[in-house]
Amino acid sequence: MEPQKRSPLLEVKGNIELKRPLVKAPSRLPLPGSRFKRGLDQMEDALEPEKKRTRGLGTATKFATSYPRAPALTTVPQAQGQTAAPKVPKKTAPRCSTAVATVLKNQKPGPAVPAKKPGTAAAPPKPGGKKPSKRPAWDLKGQLCDLNAELKCYRERTQTLDQENQQLQDQLREAQQQAMALGAERRTLDGELARVRAQAEQGQQELGHLHARVLELEAWLGTQEGLVQELQKEQLELQEERRVLVIQLEEQERRLQVSEAALSDSQAEVTSLRQEAAAQAALLAERGERLHGLEMDRRRLHNQLQELKGNIRVFCRVRPVLPGEPTPPPGFLLFPSGPGVPSDPPTHLSLFRSDERRGTLSGMPAAPTRHDFSFDRVFPPGSGQDEVFEEIAMLVQSALDGYPVCIFAYGQTGSGKTFTMEGGPGGDPQVEGLIPRALRHLFSVAGDLSSQGWTYSFVASYVEIYNETVRDLLATGTRKGQGGDCEIRRAGPGSEELVVTNARYVPVSCEKEVEALLHLARQNRAVARTAQNERSSRSHSVFQLQISGEHTGRGLQCGAPLNLVDLAGSERLDPGLALGPGERERLRETQAINSSLSTLGLVIMALSNKESHVPYRNSKLTYLLQNSLGGSAKMLMFVNISPLEENVSESLNSLRFASKVNQCVIGTAQANKK
Repeated sequence: MEPQKRSPLLEVKGNIELKRPLVKAPSRLPLPGSRFKRGLDQMEDALEPEKKRTRGLGTATKFATSYPRAPALTTVPQAQGQTAAPKVPKKTAPRCSTAVATVLKNQKPGPAVPAKKPGTAAAPPKPGGKKPSKRPAWDLKGQLCDLNAELKCYRERTQTLDQENQQLQDQLREAQQQAMALGAERRTLDGELARVRAQAEQGQQELGHLHARVLELEAWLGTQEGLVQELQKEQLELQEERRVLVIQLEEQERRLQVSEAALSDSQAEVTSLRQEAAAQAALLAERGERLHGLEMDRRRLHNQLQELKGNIRVFCRVRPVLPGEPTPPPGFLLFPSGPGVPSDPPTHLSLFRSDERRGTLSGMPAAPTRHDFSFDRVFPPGSGQDEVFEEIAMLVQSALDGYPVCIFAYGQTGSGKTFTMEGGPGGDPQVEGLIPRALRHLFSVAGDLSSQGWTYSFVASYVEIYNETVRDLLATGTRKGQGGDCEIRRAGPGSEELVVTNARYVPVSCEKEVEALLHLARQNRAVARTAQNERSSRSHSVFQLQISGEHTGRGLQCGAPLNLVDLAGSERLDPGLALGPGERERLRETQAINSSLSTLGLVIMALSNKESHVPYRNSKLTYLLQNSLGGSAKMLMFVNISPLEENVSESLNSLRFASKVNQCVIGTAQANKK
């Protein structure tokens, strides 16, 4: 029978002499930053053989723990007849004994329990040993005593083993706690070691950089030494320059004293000039007030002058004979001088008409009939565009003063209305019409008034009325030539201002912008060939310029429209003329033109007679010009006639209509001021 083997932990316990109190040895763990570490893994390697030997024992009482890397140790009592587990050789661990000794030295000393040696009386018979003599079968009491003694012995041994097992479990728990602490310390030391290594690597890199820097500084030092030598030379030169500058400084100080004396005299002079400037500013303000008063007087006198001339005036213009046209007979048109000085501009026109249907008793043709007309001004065929505009320039300026102004050209087709209003082709400044000249004059006068504190803005629109349909002559793209979407409406509730919906209103500030608008309008306007004219305007064109002025310093505002209208040519209808499809279209246009011109005459007559109802809405033309035809507006009508004898009937109709308008007197104009 093999001798009973003791538990590995009992062997460790015996080796550290549990009977003596354990003395806590100083920690042999390496200090932070040292090269040697002892961690939890080395201690576990040292305990691994003991664990394996413990697993090889018989039936054991297992104590579960919460540590995954330190399974609970078991104490297995060996019974008789049980073969001991083969001894597993220990793994060699260089620091195992030191780690275990350190762990066990930190344990609290417990009561020493003497181990029962095999072969004692209380111990059960060993397996394979010599059995004691048996009691006789009838000695039941003796056998019972033996069994009780043996049971007591086993109980004492079990109790002893339980106590020992409990002590070992406590020691194991403390050892595991210390192992965890050592593991944490090991991790800390690992981190510190990594940091130290990183610092060492960084130090090596810095050392390399410093070495390179030293080489660079040595090279720089050599360069600096050369620079120092050069600077020393420069220092000597600067010292010489300093000596020269000191001499110059003394000279400048002397001059400065002289300048200070002159400055004091200048300051006194500046003070005197400031006083004079203040006096001049006061005088300028006084003259500004006086100039403003004079400007107001000028506007008032200008308006009175225009009223004396008449708020509705009629000018007659006779166009020259064009190349290819027959020369009129002598005496067909006469321009007799007025009752004043012969050098005064003509205001009378005499037209002679011969009627072949009339005759005398002797069979001779009757003498021509003389028709005399008187207007505010008559322009013979030789009158230029500049002479015509000079006569109306003062009326155009009234629009800047806040008075609505309307100028329109009336006459038969081919009498020169469009030439008068827009001018001739080619951009020749000598043949510019009233529209570009009027806007140039307005821009110039507005610039002069800006020195007095006035600021003006101009917004232009250009529409035509064709067959009682309003079209936008400034339209582009798909809207070009379409007039169904343009209507005449009030600008707002309670407003007297009229606007054309869906029409372009373009701000203008220079002549170039106006020229571009006129060029676009010429391309869009409706024209056609008629019996009287190769290219006749078949619509009324209305150029509207909305003028807004403001004097911010005095809180004054004024605004008024300037309307420059080129009326369509009037023609008499021949009822016996056979009409084709094209002629029917011309007939419909002529009827619409004559109807709107008749409405214009009725409106002017109603205004002259102070009638309660003025038929503005009978025509789109008069409705659009409503605010420029009433008593608060100034109106000028050009009647254009042809110098040809073949057009004498149309010329007489135009002159008679103009004479009726010239006899009308409308109310006094009122400026639109705020």
